[in-house]
Amino acid sequence: MESKTKELVEITLQEQTEHIPQVIDEEQTKLQEAMSELDLADRTSIIYFGSKAQEKLDEISNRMIDGVQNNEIGKAGAALNEMVASIRGFDMDELDPNQKLSWWKKLFGATKPLVKFIQEYEGVRDQIDMISNELEKHKSKLLKDIISLDKLYEANLEYFRSLELYITAGDMKLKELEENILPEYEKKVQDSSDDMMAIQELKEIRGYRDELERRVHDLRLSRQVTMQSLPSIRLIQENNKSLISKITSTLVNTVPLWRNQLAQTVAIFRSHDAALATKAAADLTNELLERNAEGLREANAEVRRQMERGIFDIESIKKANQTFIDTLNDSLRIANEGKEARAKALQELNETEKKLKDALLSTKTKVEQLPQPQNEDSTAPKEA
Repeated sequence: MESKTKELVEITLQEQTEHIPQVIDEEQTKLQEAMSELDLADRTSIIYFGSKAQEKLDEISNRMIDGVQNNEIGKAGAALNEMVASIRGFDMDELDPNQKLSWWKKLFGATKPLVKFIQEYEGVRDQIDMISNELEKHKSKLLKDIISLDKLYEANLEYFRSLELYITAGDMKLKELEENILPEYEKKVQDSSDDMMAIQELKEIRGYRDELERRVHDLRLSRQVTMQSLPSIRLIQENNKSLISKITSTLVNTVPLWRNQLAQTVAIFRSHDAALATKAAADLTNELLERNAEGLREANAEVRRQMERGIFDIESIKKANQTFIDTLNDSLRIANEGKEARAKALQELNETEKKLKDALLSTKTKVEQLPQPQNEDSTAPKEA
């Protein structure tokens, strides 16, 4: 398409006007070709008037649908979403390298937090590498689509202008019919009102005009559809460019930054572990120094106390002396108690003995008072 013609079409598209720009000199040939397709003697010529441009419009519309339904856009968007989900699924907040595993986790062989963190990082990194490769493929395909859409846009501009030329040609033909041709046929009818052929020809030419008017209106509708499709092509291109920019930003900035941050995170946690180990060693050294100083103080105090004390402690001597005195007192007390017990026992023995003697004397007296038994020989003398 000529640059001047393209400029006219683009101005029309920007202004979204129904006014058709004037035909420039370079387009006069195409205009005459469009008008030559109209034949007053052939009513079917109206049916096919502008059909070539409309056929191209149908082809462009189908290609537009294919562009709108471009699978690469959906796949690229899905790959980006998958990458975002993978990165967000890697939760660094749950990482606590100093977390102690519970006994049951140790029993089932659970790994330490930092080891698990690195394992998950490796898995996510491999997944992101695969997605990155897919995004590169989608990016290449989208770049090709942008070039194809540029060609489609140029072709659509050309077909849009072709429709305008057909509309202009149709309007010129309608003007010719209204101003020149129809008045001639009407004059023939007026001159010979009984001429049926003249009346039929007038009717035919009026029908031709009406059909051409409807046909031009259809072409105007087709022009409007084409006017809407041209911005749509640019919109698809802009979407593709935006997606390419997003893919490029993700591959160039987001992924390396994410990996860098994760690497820093691992390094920080490892440094933290090293710092904790250093702190533990320093704490142990300080603890040993403090314990040794306390031990030295206690040992020195004990040694000094032992050095300053005598062979025998005065308290021990006093205690031993008191114990000896208590022993002597206990001996005297026990001796007195034994003496008193013996005296009391002697008294009780005397009383017991007296009671026993009294009992024996009483028993003897009672026995003597009992009557004596008689013997069969009563003549034997009784003993005194």
